[in-house]
Amino acid sequence: MDAATIVGLLADPVRLKVVAALALGAGTIEQVAEASGLSLKEVALAARRLARAGLVHRDGHDLVLHTERFGAAARSAAAAAPPPEPLSDDPAADAVLSAFVRDGRLVSIPSQRSKRLVVLDHLVRVFEPGVRYPEREVNALLAVWHPDVAALRRYLVDEAMLSRDAGVYWRSGGYVEV
Repeated sequence: MDAATIVGLLADPVRLKVVAALALGAGTIEQVAEASGLSLKEVALAARRLARAGLVHRDGHDLVLHTERFGAAARSAAAAAPPPEPLSDDPAADAVLSAFVRDGRLVSIPSQRSKRLVVLDHLVRVFEPGVRYPEREVNALLAVWHPDVAALRRYLVDEAMLSRDAGVYWRSGGYVEV
């Protein structure tokens, strides 16, 4: 059974409640109905659908959830997933970035300066060299990455990757493609 099939089965709220009740220890249609607040008819219909899909074993009124199928489907989906695109050509920088950047967002600001410099060098690339940015625009560009824009802005200025004067910022450091 693949992960997509399991997700499809659990997309129905009634089947999800049945699976939850079984996972929490219910073992009969009556126990599932009591634990989930569903009618016996709803539980029976959902259990029949889950049994046909192979997620539940049904023997009369007794139900057994095949919990091992969840883990197997997750492992199979993880093995089939394409590897993530590297965020940097440098393997050391990519290791740091993959630890702190998920889905195009910074999950946390590194406290270790060497790692923070790698992250800041990656972030500063959203600023074009030679372009002046008002503070509001800097905040908007940084908010895409992380909610603490003040800390990011301060780190970028402190590390001389951005310069500022009278509320206007410009890129003054970091790696630049030529």
